[in-house]
Amino acid sequence: MDEILVEEYRGELLECIHRGHICGVSDTGEVKYYAGDTDFVAYMRSSAKPIQAIPLVRRGLEKTYGFTNKEITVLTGSHRAESFHVEAIESIMEKIGVEEEALICLPTYPLGVKAREDVLRNNGEKRRIYHNCSGKHLGLLTLCKGIGCSTEDYYKVSSPAQLEILQYISMLSGYPKEDIKIGIDGCGVPVFAMPMKYLARAYMVMACPDLIKDEKTREAVIKITGLMNENYEMVAGTNLICSLLLMDENIVAKGGAKGVYCFGLREERLGFSIKIMDGSEEEWPIIVASILEQIGYKNKETIERLQRFFPKEMVNDNNVVVGKSIAKFKLKIVE
Repeated sequence: MDEILVEEYRGELLECIHRGHICGVSDTGEVKYYAGDTDFVAYMRSSAKPIQAIPLVRRGLEKTYGFTNKEITVLTGSHRAESFHVEAIESIMEKIGVEEEALICLPTYPLGVKAREDVLRNNGEKRRIYHNCSGKHLGLLTLCKGIGCSTEDYYKVSSPAQLEILQYISMLSGYPKEDIKIGIDGCGVPVFAMPMKYLARAYMVMACPDLIKDEKTREAVIKITGLMNENYEMVAGTNLICSLLLMDENIVAKGGAKGVYCFGLREERLGFSIKIMDGSEEEWPIIVASILEQIGYKNKETIERLQRFFPKEMVNDNNVVVGKSIAKFKLKIVE
């Protein structure tokens, strides 16, 4: 059963209710905190992107093709096509020798407001590399080239690249490969679903790679997550939640479509997954900040940063406060 996570008020009137599920697991893989149903099955959506980059880095393909650290990082991200994102994406295409048409994600305008305005102001057209998943797609194409399989079929569930990724999704989450539900994401590639507690476990392991037995996989995870912190702006964009959280070197975080958000805490050795049932994303910062407050997170600066860029007060087009959003859940603790 889902629970009320956030209530939105306009004036004194309750206008919107956002229900969902939260799960937090410890480094034993057991549920420690929860709200709602820890067995609710949810698609990872783009929260899977850092894991999807593991086989590429594990094989050393980023070295083979001479990727910079920022280019490696954009493979994990849902970028907003800001200038530095586009520069990295174009450089990757040149290095692996593919044309923009090789990406199956369709041409679009940038998600970033300023980036989109800049394109339109200069009479620019939609491009595939402006798609927020283009980094992931180029990572998949790089993997296909590295293992010698068809780049034309990189988006198919049967692609050797996709089958290899599935192994790592299972390995980090601890969920049996044969039980993972597979759908097709908005950008056209496979997307993976599992119960909330396994989503949380995947991010706990990303934050605690010492739990990974295979040395090369462990080293790949350490490299990927370290670069996400070092180049936080490449994972999402300026002043977005992923970037704001990844400024904190104790946190590994990545969101996905339809209200899914995951993060891991290194020092606390915890992983969290969030699913907002109406699919909205605006509530993520409020929910994450409340989780951190409720578990007594030490780095108050991270919480304050989220609250500064995403205040509880809602303003209208005239910048007048007209309402507020309130986190209503209280995490249950499993002793």
